[in-house]
Amino acid sequence: MKKKVFALLLCGLPLMINAQDAFDVLQMSQTELRGTSRFQSMAGAFGALGGDLSVLTQNPGGIGVYRNSDLGVTMDLGFNSTKAGVDKMNQTKFNVNNVGYIGAIRLDSESVPNLNFGLSYNRLQSFNRHYVGGVANIPTSMSNFIADEFVNVPGFVEYDLYWRDDYDPYFDGNAPWAAVTTYDMPTNNPDGYVGIINANGDYMQGLYGNGTTGDAYYEVDERGHADEYNIAFGGNYRNKLYFGLDFGIIDLDYKSYQAYEESLRNPYIMADDVDLLETPIINENTRADWGLYNYLHTEGTGVNFKFGLIWRPTQALRIGAAFHTPTFYDMRDTYYVEAKLNAYQDNNHLYRASKGSNNGFDYSGTYTISTPWRFMGSVAGVIGTRGLVSLDYEYVAHQTMRIGDDRGNNWPDVTDNVKTYFKPSHIIRLGGEYRINPNWSLRAGYSIKTSQVKKGVDDYDYNIATVGTNPTYQYDNTVQHITCGLGYRYKAFYADMAYVHKMRESVYNAFSPINDELGYEPNVSADVKDNNNRISLTLGVRF
Repeated sequence: MKKKVFALLLCGLPLMINAQDAFDVLQMSQTELRGTSRFQSMAGAFGALGGDLSVLTQNPGGIGVYRNSDLGVTMDLGFNSTKAGVDKMNQTKFNVNNVGYIGAIRLDSESVPNLNFGLSYNRLQSFNRHYVGGVANIPTSMSNFIADEFVNVPGFVEYDLYWRDDYDPYFDGNAPWAAVTTYDMPTNNPDGYVGIINANGDYMQGLYGNGTTGDAYYEVDERGHADEYNIAFGGNYRNKLYFGLDFGIIDLDYKSYQAYEESLRNPYIMADDVDLLETPIINENTRADWGLYNYLHTEGTGVNFKFGLIWRPTQALRIGAAFHTPTFYDMRDTYYVEAKLNAYQDNNHLYRASKGSNNGFDYSGTYTISTPWRFMGSVAGVIGTRGLVSLDYEYVAHQTMRIGDDRGNNWPDVTDNVKTYFKPSHIIRLGGEYRINPNWSLRAGYSIKTSQVKKGVDDYDYNIATVGTNPTYQYDNTVQHITCGLGYRYKAFYADMAYVHKMRESVYNAFSPINDELGYEPNVSADVKDNNNRISLTLGVRF
């Protein structure tokens, strides 16, 4: 039997209704290849080089390389293409990617020839992605997942889902919110109540059963950004050892709309003249179209620290190392979910039902998260006066992510899930530059990031716990960048251009597979591929 981790927290207990789950925090912890055009055109392989405005977000030891002050701005135009199945969605976005200033203070000292300080704005991540797709002949229904998980959670009974004069099931009980939303739904008939999940004897019934077939449709529309503001200090010791310390403040704003719909033939639905004491279920010549629609707005402010060194043992060799603390975020979620159902029998419309979470109002709540810590090791070689090659390795400890309440107390259940689902990811970056003449340079690079999830997640060996009202979860398998660029220098002025091609392979899961004593029940999932192209321009001056 496959290893199983029971998803007791499908939609969370009241303490956690406002928090994100492990996979949401994984998404909030990602970074992208962003920064100056020179940095991007070499795939970000700058950990042992320094001397670029982007080093404040990577290896702040690179600030010590500066001998002159630097002021620059970077703009980019992105063309995003996302494909899920046979459906493709395209977006075009313009951004100001990086604005930075580094001030060089020359000292009359042989030991410490200069001390530098820097200020920068850098876009760490763009969340913008929109995709739609469908899955034919689904093996089960999300309604079965919600019903099964409600039944399997110890201590819950059907009575926990009822609205009563002195009882609000969203706040007064421990019932999962998705179960509350999809049960006891008001219909277009006066005083009529049905459910997407229904009690059938001594167990909870989803729409899918023997003889049921159907198709699923999904849409994911994500927007937003994570921006970092940096304050850095550094210098060098005898032109051999360069050092730097950076303090980062991150502003995060994320919005998502996620819709999941099913069209089922011969589903198990309630009759239209239902007696709630008997709850008759019918599934002959029936049809049901239903959907779950989630809206989420996440805002966060975080802080982190970075420390870095670059050592130059010879003129041709440089070695770099940097450590990033986790980013410690204060977060706020605002969200709303709505469930809708249309039921038919013998091609006759029986009823229409709908229900929104939290009695039809948005819900807001606060919590804290900490992202993974990171370590970077780098080596670069200078080839004469015309060329250089640089190699970076980055270790990202995803298994160290944490989620807690707004007082900073970690939730042990979610911490256990993080350790169960995630593993460290590894990033390799390789870049090179060739100076054609004193004014013009050519650059190129490549980077690859490995998966952050354990094999058991990818093989569907685990029941995946989610919170809130959305059972959906996503993750990346691999992310690759192919880059190139051109640089121009004339006296104090410089202009750089970069082309970045990003390839990302992701997995969308509408809900978790179920592994229990009864065996394995598959889920509805799809592969998602991004092929994004970005052109950036940096203009700056050194003085």
